[in-house]
Amino acid sequence: MKAIVVREFGAAEVMKLEDLPAPSAGPGQVRVAVKAIGVNPVDTYIRSGAYARKPNLPYTPGTDVAGVVEAVGPGVSGVRKGDRVYTHGTAEGHGGYAEATVCDRAQVHPLPDRLSFQQGAAVGVPYATAWRALFLKARARPGETVLIHGASGGVGSAAVQMARAAGLRVIATAGTDKGLRLVREQGAHEALNHRDPEYFSQIAPLTEGRGVDVILEMLANVNLDRDFDVLALRGRVMVVGNRGRVEIDPRKFMSRDGTVLGMTMFNATAEEHETTHAALVAGLENGTLTPVIGRELPLREAVEAHAAVMQPGAFGKIVLIP
Repeated sequence: MKAIVVREFGAAEVMKLEDLPAPSAGPGQVRVAVKAIGVNPVDTYIRSGAYARKPNLPYTPGTDVAGVVEAVGPGVSGVRKGDRVYTHGTAEGHGGYAEATVCDRAQVHPLPDRLSFQQGAAVGVPYATAWRALFLKARARPGETVLIHGASGGVGSAAVQMARAAGLRVIATAGTDKGLRLVREQGAHEALNHRDPEYFSQIAPLTEGRGVDVILEMLANVNLDRDFDVLALRGRVMVVGNRGRVEIDPRKFMSRDGTVLGMTMFNATAEEHETTHAALVAGLENGTLTPVIGRELPLREAVEAHAAVMQPGAFGKIVLIP
């Protein structure tokens, strides 16, 4: 089978398309014929060698795939050959940037017929991140106001959909006219252009001066100190993205009894994954959640995909097609 292989950490060009033996499903595992692969920023951090968690070399990147079950190993129940599925990870020693991969049973979830494989590949990291950030970490509640930075990207658009469905008032930001249209279409009550240097000043009037209860922060090194200026009393800033250091004034959130939270999906427990994906599958089935695909590239263009996912002006999800 064809697969992307990384034999040394470094720039995107270290990824090479190679021929590998087709994998086999062991006990408790599922082999999936991959139809689409989600590309996440964390894939680029790991590939560069700069991330705290480093896989053993060589390795195949990627955790989020959608496809069809080809085989199940001993001890697997609830999944059958021919099922349409999406995954939120792959088994140790396997990766998603390939024509086939192997997952542990708990990493595999049903993909409703209403969604394409491309949309299924957009669920794993983005939707689980948005759900865990909003509801398991920040404890967002119906009636509260949430500010979602970078809401036109994979995590952001997921957060807009689920926050609106849960009864929150949604203020979302994007950096292009196309992105602003998207976040409105996904359910944002208000859409602000974060390329406008004064956009933070528009938030207080939108909340009648009380501020926002929850902030979903995608780029803390740029926004974090200003986030505290628009935080409501006992508000929570949920940091899910950061690309550098930042200087803050702690008195800003001290005066609001505010809370700053951080997370990475690598720290999610098995119970959290189970809870999160039960909620996500329900939303995918009933139409509450519908992933937005921004760009499709063939697997052989993984290098281009890694460049694209790090560019500003995010719009939907980037997926690779074997």
